[in-house]
Amino acid sequence: MLIRSLTRRRTGRSGQPQVRVRRSRLRSAITAALVTGLTVLVPLPTPVSAGETRQARQVAYVTNLNGNTVSVIDVAGNTTIATIPVGLGPTGVAASPGGTRVFVVNQGSRTVSVIDTATNGVIATIPVGVTPFNVAITPGGTRAYVTNLGSDNVSVIDTATNTVIATIPVGNGPIGVKVSPGGHPRLRHQPA
Repeated sequence: MLIRSLTRRRTGRSGQPQVRVRRSRLRSAITAALVTGLTVLVPLPTPVSAGETRQARQVAYVTNLNGNTVSVIDVAGNTTIATIPVGLGPTGVAASPGGTRVFVVNQGSRTVSVIDTATNGVIATIPVGVTPFNVAITPGGTRAYVTNLGSDNVSVIDTATNTVIATIPVGNGPIGVKVSPGGHPRLRHQPA
C-alpha cells in the first residue's frame, strides 16, 4: 500500500506527470511572455490531408533576447517548430491582424525584423530609432508603432512598404505602446 501511494504521487493517475509538469511550465512561460509583450500568438493554417478538415494551428512567437532569435512554438504540441535568426537583442513582438506577418523589435541593432509566418523567414529589416523597445500594429494592419527608448520617440512603419514614414518625439523613455480599436497609439513611459 505504501509503495502504491508513493507511486501514485510520483506518476499520478495517467502515469505521466513529468510531461504534464513540462507542459504546465511551458504554458506558464508562454503566458508570462504574452503578458510582458515578448510573445505573440498567431493562428496558422495546417496542411490538409485526405479526409481531414482544415484547422488553424496556433503558434507562439517568442523572442530570445540573448540568442538573437525568435522561437516558433506549436501551442497544442508544446514543441518548438522553428528558430528564426533576427537582429541583436530582440524584445517586443506583434503580429499583423491576419497573422501573416510578425514584427520583432531588435534593441541592439536598432531595427525591426519582419517575419513571414508562412515561411518563418525574415523578409525585411527596418532601421528605427535608438534602443527600440516595443511594437504595436493598428487594427487594419497598415501601420506599426515602435517605441524608441533611447531616442525618446516613436517610429511609424508603413507595413505595406516596410519603411519608416514618420518619427514622432514623445518625451522621456517610451517603453510600451498599444493601439486602440480606432487605430490611435497609446504610450507608456519609463517611470522617472
